[in-house]
Amino acid sequence: MREFVVVGHDAPTSAEFSLDDLPGAGRLDVLCRCLTAGLLRSHGVREDTRVQLVLADEFTVGVDGGAVRRLNPDERSTAAVVRGALERRDEAVGAMSVEPHPGVELRRRGLADTLDAVAERAGLVALCEDGTPATESAPFDRDDPPDAGFVLSDHREFTREERDLLGEVADRRLRLGPEPLHADQAIVVAHHLLDTRGHEQV
Repeated sequence: MREFVVVGHDAPTSAEFSLDDLPGAGRLDVLCRCLTAGLLRSHGVREDTRVQLVLADEFTVGVDGGAVRRLNPDERSTAAVVRGALERRDEAVGAMSVEPHPGVELRRRGLADTLDAVAERAGLVALCEDGTPATESAPFDRDDPPDAGFVLSDHREFTREERDLLGEVADRRLRLGPEPLHADQAIVVAHHLLDTRGHEQV
């Protein structure tokens, strides 16, 4: 299983936002692009991938590619999935999750708890500009199990507190290229690194 945890610093934590102004809704457009970049491929869904959107360190919306239905590549319909989850936020109490749609889960938990949960299932790599270049260090060794977790930020840099947290839980910090990438582009590159691991050209 591959997992991507995306930190949405200003993301909405209630369903009271307009689908016609996603940039104005705490840059929800960025998170929606990350969601589709993580789960969608040409004419299909990556069934081995889960994306977790951490909304303002308060709620986490998780979408499982193996179970989600009718996920479309446009930002508006993807934002509607997030809004549908937030419409039931009052039902997410304590450790209880809410499943508003197949493959979609809402939990009342922030980044630290989300990373702890992912770390139980996969090794964690923080994608950041000051990490080791991917040309010098692959995300995971060739013999590692395929379970991989990546943590990245939205349009903002990780805060000092988030960087300290990642220093405690992430196995390594990785920079994907010499030029800064949008978060959704970084997800595509990370997929490529794992897709081609061990691939030999003929």
